[in-house]
Amino acid sequence: MKAIILAGGKGTRGRPYTEFSPKAMIPISGRPVISYIVNFLKASKIIDEIVILTDLEGLGGQIQNYLQNTDKISFVQDSQSGTGGDLLHLAPKLRGESEFMLWFADNLCAIDIAKMKKQLKDKKSLACIATRNHRKEETGFAIVNNGIITEFKEKPQIKLQMSECLGIYILSTKILSHIRKKSKTKVNLSFDILENLSKKGKVSSFDIGSNAWIDAESPAVLERNTNLVKKIIKQMGQ
Repeated sequence: MKAIILAGGKGTRGRPYTEFSPKAMIPISGRPVISYIVNFLKASKIIDEIVILTDLEGLGGQIQNYLQNTDKISFVQDSQSGTGGDLLHLAPKLRGESEFMLWFADNLCAIDIAKMKKQLKDKKSLACIATRNHRKEETGFAIVNNGIITEFKEKPQIKLQMSECLGIYILSTKILSHIRKKSKTKVNLSFDILENLSKKGKVSSFDIGSNAWIDAESPAVLERNTNLVKKIIKQMGQ
């Protein structure tokens, strides 16, 4: 199975850092975020090739320069046509495949790829999205009774009322035909494709369970969550 890493976003939440370097190149212990994802995918027995989509003509060229001598990796220029449009742009790379992994380059998680792929097939879905239903908050909370705080909860682990969608997917290549039906210039995978498919029962969820996850959106977020990042990297075998 091939893995596509989407690293073409503007990284607006990571400014001012991302004005000079892509979000995927934010450093963690002297290495860029994307290197941890690449090494994790390469260590998987399921992933046989990695395709990185980025703005090769812009800041994304830094990613190519860093990884260009890495085995089993190819690069594709970002099409600027939305996440769905990018997948159509990558269709030639997916010829002959029945499914593929889609990984947004700011996501770090030691996900069980084999089990996630099995979930896609068992649920007979066209898309399987990594989710979680627990989250450790970054701020303090209070229990309030009749206007009086009776207890403080400092950065608690809370159970979410709805599952949170993470930026890691396994998709059937059949989803490309649904994208082709859209006449829009830019096609958003989530809003334009998956939302409609979910109403037809064609989107499944894969709960990451006890595995940790973080959106490496900026150096500030990573610095605030140093211990969590170390935990995730260890879970990813690095």
